[in-house]
Amino acid sequence: MTVEAPEKSAKAERPVVRRKKATLWERLKRDKVMLLLAGPGLLYFLVFHYLPMLGNIVAFQDYQPYLGFFNSEWIGFENFTDAFADPRFWSAVTNTLVIALVQLVFFFPAPIALALLLNSILSSKIRRFVQSVVYLPHFIGWVIIVSIFQQILGAAGLLPNVLESLGMPRYDMMTDPDAFPWLVTLQLVWKDMGWGTIIFLAALLSIDPQLYEAAAVDGASKWRRLWHVTLPGITPIIILLLILNLGSILSVGFEQLILQRDNVGAEAGEVLDTYVYFNGIQNGEWGPSAAIGIVKAIFGTALILGANKLAHFFGHEGIYRGADK
Repeated sequence: MTVEAPEKSAKAERPVVRRKKATLWERLKRDKVMLLLAGPGLLYFLVFHYLPMLGNIVAFQDYQPYLGFFNSEWIGFENFTDAFADPRFWSAVTNTLVIALVQLVFFFPAPIALALLLNSILSSKIRRFVQSVVYLPHFIGWVIIVSIFQQILGAAGLLPNVLESLGMPRYDMMTDPDAFPWLVTLQLVWKDMGWGTIIFLAALLSIDPQLYEAAAVDGASKWRRLWHVTLPGITPIIILLLILNLGSILSVGFEQLILQRDNVGAEAGEVLDTYVYFNGIQNGEWGPSAAIGIVKAIFGTALILGANKLAHFFGHEGIYRGADK
């Protein structure tokens, strides 16, 4: 019994051509237009964010401005121990965390809810008009916004007068220390809720309309389509922004809070940013203030990395994923 040799393929196999890896100069020349467009943004971060990081050396020195960075005495971690021993620091930490928690629970979901409502408006003209209206408060300064709230919620404002006309005691929310976290969160919602919908509206537009059609054919109601199509479609963006917000959780707004700090007193209105300003800039305690900045950076980085790992654990991309994933 003879075994026939397999027939050769009619078409000869094409040789694999490997491209030569482009050199650095070739890649720069190829992407020169994109690099020029990214140049101003890169320069901004370099000058105002990365170069100032060199000043963190102050946290380990008994810094004296007239001596400079190189001649000031090196004292190691003494500035950190001094900051941690200050009761005002821990009071500022507590106030910061309380305000950050309230803002995370009540402000972060607000743009998502508003984006879902705007996306449900069928008329494009009405939707564009509403979007323009809710965007406007973002461009108003905090001085004006605080003044507006003072005219509404202050001692001589609209709300106390209405309460008095109804036979109820007058209430000044602007000077109530217990209501301060809720007050600043309400102001933030009014100012930036509309602006925060931009990213979520873009994410909603990227959802395939055929998914809604298929769900409707299967008999899914509007709420079912919202729960099983819309929310899963924008979940990656929600997780991404949530992780990024956790990185700046200890920065709850300097200008907004310093304008209202004296209304409720330092015990309720002092946060880390205002503490650094008064302790570092006004009192000249440069070292401890720089140490607090480093602590904030380390804490924010740890939150970002931890939240990103948690997102990977639940099967989401997070803000980055390793090359081997």
